[in-house]
Amino acid sequence: MVRTLQWRGPTEALLRIIGVAAAYYLSGRLGLLRQVVVEGSVVTPLWPPTGIALAALLWFGPRIWPGIALGTYLAIEGISAFRPVDLAIVAGNTLAPLCAYALLRRAGFRAELDRLRDGLALVFLGGLLPTLISATAGAGTLLATGNLPASHFWGVWAAWWAGDTMGVLLVTPMLLVLSRARMPRDPFRVAEGVALMVAAGVVTALATHSRMSLLFLVFPLLIWAAVRFQLAGSAPCALLVSVVAVGAAIEQAGPFAQHSLLEVMVNLQALNGAAALTGLLLSAMVTEQNNVRLKIEEVCEDLAEVVAHLAPGRRDE
Repeated sequence: MVRTLQWRGPTEALLRIIGVAAAYYLSGRLGLLRQVVVEGSVVTPLWPPTGIALAALLWFGPRIWPGIALGTYLAIEGISAFRPVDLAIVAGNTLAPLCAYALLRRAGFRAELDRLRDGLALVFLGGLLPTLISATAGAGTLLATGNLPASHFWGVWAAWWAGDTMGVLLVTPMLLVLSRARMPRDPFRVAEGVALMVAAGVVTALATHSRMSLLFLVFPLLIWAAVRFQLAGSAPCALLVSVVAVGAAIEQAGPFAQHSLLEVMVNLQALNGAAALTGLLLSAMVTEQNNVRLKIEEVCEDLAEVVAHLAPGRRDE
């Protein structure tokens, strides 16, 4: 189940709200480094603040929502002067993670992501469905104010929806695993993790800047990360793949060259979505199987102790 940290007083609550707002704004500035401008409208293929907002709700509960709203306001103000009509965007960006949080609680989501059902819940109830709210509110506001032609509405809407969804699928698992990550004691394990991340960076850079269709090369690395390190490996690996791919798509390099903006965004989000799903769901399956195996081993050990106590030689003593 989703467990939230207790609130100890108004001062701590205010600090948490300010902290969430600051994290939302700063991650938004990072997201805008890789932006796409469509008829003057700014959209990002990966919007990390949505993932940060959901993680904050999972940690602190729904009372943190003013921080999300304030962070959205600051992010909008950083792009252009805030107008009253932009309150619809603030409302959409706040309601989307709140709805995701409510749906995940209803589904019995566990932040450990140690079951396949938790991975599926995060994908559909945390990402795909709730972000329809923020995408519709954002693109609808741009259309209503005349900043977006009707002919470009669905393109911007799709990019907005995909960016928010990728924020949840890539950033939220990363934050959840970082909150409980521990450095392995085995030096060979550490070396394997470093080798994995280096290989992921090199292979993704080559695949996304090559004229040949080599994007599939990233998936063996994601499988390696999920099988060997579970979420602690697959989450940063998938995020790294996405960041490098977004950069190549914005530059229209490699397999993204000589394509329209819509085609580039479709290819990019297909890669990002497949990478996130592969890492998230496979790591959840492996973790669930490992937990089942450990429980079976514990039961076998307990049963062996019971048999040892009931053995004839033991009983005569």
